[in-house]
Amino acid sequence: MKKKFLAILVLVLTISQLPQAQTKAADSVIIRVGEGSKVIFAIQDKKDLETLKHYDFQALMEDMITKLENKDTTSSKKPSIEYLKDSVAIEKQVVATEPEKLIEENWNEDTHKHERYKGRRTYHSVNIDLGTNNYLSNGQFPDQTNELYTVKPWGSWYVGINSIQRTRVARKFFIEWGGGVSWYNFKFQNTRTSISKDDTGLIFSEDTRDINFLKSKLTATYLNASLVPILDFGGNRRRTSLFEGHGSDSFRIGVGPYVGYRIDSYSKQVYKEDGEKRKNRERDNLYLNNIRYGLRAQIGFNDIDFFINYDTNELFSTGKGPQLNAFSFGITL
Repeated sequence: MKKKFLAILVLVLTISQLPQAQTKAADSVIIRVGEGSKVIFAIQDKKDLETLKHYDFQALMEDMITKLENKDTTSSKKPSIEYLKDSVAIEKQVVATEPEKLIEENWNEDTHKHERYKGRRTYHSVNIDLGTNNYLSNGQFPDQTNELYTVKPWGSWYVGINSIQRTRVARKFFIEWGGGVSWYNFKFQNTRTSISKDDTGLIFSEDTRDINFLKSKLTATYLNASLVPILDFGGNRRRTSLFEGHGSDSFRIGVGPYVGYRIDSYSKQVYKEDGEKRKNRERDNLYLNNIRYGLRAQIGFNDIDFFINYDTNELFSTGKGPQLNAFSFGITL
């Protein structure tokens, strides 16, 4: 009986390959089996005939016969592309099957072949933000007024290490969410800049000692959490790393909020005295706000991603230090 089914279905495939004038004449094909049974193929879209050519009918019939032998009349839980037998792809079409899984169906118009990929809806990666940081005072850089806390761009590095989950919401829409740790390093233009504080607030002054100052900076460390909606016009389920050596061939853009909690901060001076290099590090809260929050923008193409973070709240507590809004920008590796 099984062989008879296969022979009849081969005949159906032959019919489906006849000229277009013949296929247009019928919306369904009825195959009679024995004296009282029949198999019906109902075709609502003629484009489906091309897909039908690539079905593994032996597997399909074996599943159907097993269900009939077991008197199981429920619909098959397998998606139709489970019976496709080819595996070449160019364009990807995502079909959800279970909440935690996806099947991606790929179609090549030239070869009429498919590739199936079973994968997760959420992908994890460890990203490194590497760039520079600065701050604005009422929309202006402090060097415009020659302030002692003016930052030297080269050497004021921003570093972030993030554990990021990338969740597909729709075909080209993702949410990148996760957490990590980051470091603000504000390297002062004036190497003699000294930071101290009293009960009234923070004091920036110039160290007048007759020694060779090499560096002065302020460092703050934060634990962060972020949530950035992403439009990936390539629909790639994960962002390709720069070190992987091949592009994802897509343009990506996203903007979303972040929040951070300060876990460490200190000021540091490096100088030479009597021919010896010395370091003076003072670990203190320095009236820095314990919480930072703002907006993150990301833009990428192929393997390259750039980021911009802007803190919408001030770096220092209100009335305890200069009114500064920190920001950072750079590349995500």
